[in-house]
Amino acid sequence: MVKTMKKMVIIGLDCAPDSLLFEHLLAELPTLRSLVEHGLWGTLVSTDPPITIPAWTTITTGRDPGELGLYGFRNRLAYDQYELTVVNSSHVVVSRVWDYLERAGAETLLLAIPQTYPPHAHKGITVAGFPTPSFDAPFCYPPEIADDVLRISRGKYVNDIKEFRKKDKNLLLADLYSAVEGRFSVARHFIVHKPWDFFMMVETSTDRLHHGFWADYDPSHPNHMAGSQFERVIPDFYRFVDQQIASIIDLLSDDTTVMVISDHGAGPLKGVVAINEWLIAMGYLKLRRHPGKEAPLTPDMVDWASTAAWGEGGYYGRIFINTAGRESSGRVNQADYETFREELAHKLRNIVDDRRGLSVRNIVLKPRDLYATCRNVPPDLIVYFDDLNYRSSGLVGGGEVFPPSNGEGMDEANHKPNGVFIMARIGDLRSKLRRGQRIGPISCMDITPTVLQELEVSIPSDLRGTPVAVGPGTATASDRSRCSPKPHAHAAESDTAGFTEEEEEIITQRLKDLGYM
Repeated sequence: MVKTMKKMVIIGLDCAPDSLLFEHLLAELPTLRSLVEHGLWGTLVSTDPPITIPAWTTITTGRDPGELGLYGFRNRLAYDQYELTVVNSSHVVVSRVWDYLERAGAETLLLAIPQTYPPHAHKGITVAGFPTPSFDAPFCYPPEIADDVLRISRGKYVNDIKEFRKKDKNLLLADLYSAVEGRFSVARHFIVHKPWDFFMMVETSTDRLHHGFWADYDPSHPNHMAGSQFERVIPDFYRFVDQQIASIIDLLSDDTTVMVISDHGAGPLKGVVAINEWLIAMGYLKLRRHPGKEAPLTPDMVDWASTAAWGEGGYYGRIFINTAGRESSGRVNQADYETFREELAHKLRNIVDDRRGLSVRNIVLKPRDLYATCRNVPPDLIVYFDDLNYRSSGLVGGGEVFPPSNGEGMDEANHKPNGVFIMARIGDLRSKLRRGQRIGPISCMDITPTVLQELEVSIPSDLRGTPVAVGPGTATASDRSRCSPKPHAHAAESDTAGFTEEEEEIITQRLKDLGYM
């Protein structure tokens, strides 16, 4: 294929909710408002589950979580093992959007996109995104780019805000501003000084902002205190991010299309369900070794011969059924599997937080009903506690199904399904061509085919998303046909090395600190 002369920039704002940006803050955000007024905008619906991984990986591949075999940061990779493994770029075994573009002759710049560590050789530059263990690891391709990143950012570039849930709020806020400054300074330098046709970056500080300050902003949060000194932190931070986006747009030529997207939204976190404590109380999970204090559930703690099910925590709940003939020490007979799963699902839907006098509305999903296919080991049930107003905790040892606190420090927000989608051509913006069309909800799977269509690269027939077009006659939700799920052949396994044992320990602890376990 002939290399396209068009360019595209994608700016990802991790965890940015559609209601926050479009309904409450847009009047204060002149850059994003201008993109909305001269382009297309609407809700970007996240994956099930609405988690950083797999959502960003679905966005960059056009594949759903089942096709990817990615159901969270930590996944079971085979039924003959009970352990969960922290995933990395080597676990993405399908093409990503930049692979299609590079095969068509494009050059790409990738900055801080989740699940790009370890970086692999390609026709462009990668600065790996979360989770990256440290700057001591080879986090850039080519490797010498690492020195440029740290020099350009004057030492402000960080992969993530470490231990953000345990920080003093003033220190956390200073770190968040510094992280954005560092990332956007590198972005501006690369855009000016490096060759590229496709540039994509993801800013994760917006996610950490919500988890740290949502109660100060949202009057519906149970811990909200009117008049808090941090009440304006979220709006002010988005104004700062908007200014940073403006500094990128100022550098772009008229033949560039800009897309601003988020992987999921956010909302108030009102409580915690200790899923494994509930399973213990119900007699489904039996420990042979009690930790004595709150700790993550590990396979060596469990009496597998007496255990029918166990769970994994995070911002949503995962339930695994210990099935005979499937798991190495399975207990539930395969003939009884569906009956048992329905029993579990029914009881999970009807959990009640008696201590707070609240009826918890739980949504229980079956992965094989959601996805075209299921690679690796999907959970047997996915649970959104109180429609994601509560998060799941996999810790055991506390003895309470509804613990009074998060256990790992400050966390004021949970993930919600609805993120943001904005797309505009710079030429339309500068010519004051007003389009300003709100389109119906689109899927994370739509982003990759949209990029390929905009850059005039053929869309593979096995992508299930629907491209969104800029220009007269743009499709809307009512006339865009959704592609039905269908299995497809997967690419060969990646030969990119994964985490070392030491790196996996670092990332596991970081995920625990961040609330993903």
